[in-house]
Amino acid sequence: MDYMKKPTYHFCTPKGWINDPNGLVYFNGEYHVFYQHSPNFEDSKGEPMHWGHAKTKDFLNWEHLPLALCPDKPFDCDGCWSGTAIVKDDTLYLYYASIVKTPEGKVGQAISVAYSKDGVNFEKYKKNPIISLDHSDGSPNFRDPAIAQINDKFYCVIASGHPENIKGRLLVYESENMFDWDYKGIMYEWDKCKYAECPSFMKTGNKYLLAASAVTIEDTRFFSIMLGDFENNKFTPDISDEIDRGPDQYAGQIFIDDKQRAILISWIPGWHYEGVFQKDIGCLSLPREIIVKDGKIHAYPVEEVQHLLKDSDPAVKITDDGLIIERSGKEDVVYQGPVEDVKILRDEYVLEVFINKGQVNYSVIL
Repeated sequence: MDYMKKPTYHFCTPKGWINDPNGLVYFNGEYHVFYQHSPNFEDSKGEPMHWGHAKTKDFLNWEHLPLALCPDKPFDCDGCWSGTAIVKDDTLYLYYASIVKTPEGKVGQAISVAYSKDGVNFEKYKKNPIISLDHSDGSPNFRDPAIAQINDKFYCVIASGHPENIKGRLLVYESENMFDWDYKGIMYEWDKCKYAECPSFMKTGNKYLLAASAVTIEDTRFFSIMLGDFENNKFTPDISDEIDRGPDQYAGQIFIDDKQRAILISWIPGWHYEGVFQKDIGCLSLPREIIVKDGKIHAYPVEEVQHLLKDSDPAVKITDDGLIIERSGKEDVVYQGPVEDVKILRDEYVLEVFINKGQVNYSVIL
């Protein structure tokens, strides 16, 4: 397997490190994708984190744009980390986790914002950070803001945790102007987790979509997508599932586009391969539309890329009780369950497998 050869259909950086997709948004007739980025290093530790930036009209042809966020202010000198985007009054806003070291050497995580009229050049708010942890419901893991507008209010969902109770938590804040925020409480939490990461939150139809990654006390990571109700600042799921079972995916983010599609893009491959090869082999997944069918959540490639899918691949073996994805030098991936339909995209060393119209997905580095 030639890991030095770039994938064709999976978004990659021209050079440097890539991880979490950030600020996924439809703005001025184009899809904008931001991402965690070390522009000068092939690993995540060579320099404080930046936001890379690209745009597309079809998820196939990409235009690379200048860096959107750089760690150049006192409030984000230790990195501009993950977050989301929102469009208001023809202005694109980026909300991100800003990390600064105190004079005592401690690292503090807070939330900051930048904005742009043209979607390329961003100005950071002079009163950043706009949200800092000032209550006991969270922990030093306090990051990855997800912004949503619901009626005339704005909501900011922040990923955190609670070491004493061993819970991964999502905390919710409310604002009327996008800059001044009031804490409203614990929106949702997972037991036996260290912390949550990279949430997405939005209204779709008469329900609400909430997604997040979380880290268990055993240091395993999972990505959960939920559909349910949001009342009194609490989220109650009706449906919940881990659609992408990996093993090479993390930090998925969902956004609503101009066609009212809920679109998911994740990071491939994850931390497992950092420093293993001469370059970062990370990339972003195919965009997948989130669809609820027969009471189950599906994630299936958007129509713009469906022509790339194949019915079979040499690495995918159908069995009597499921399928096996064979990998060279790595543990095979085994799925047990009904297989009524399989679609596959092989793109150099990346394989994405969609089972039963996206009811179960696998993102795999071969």
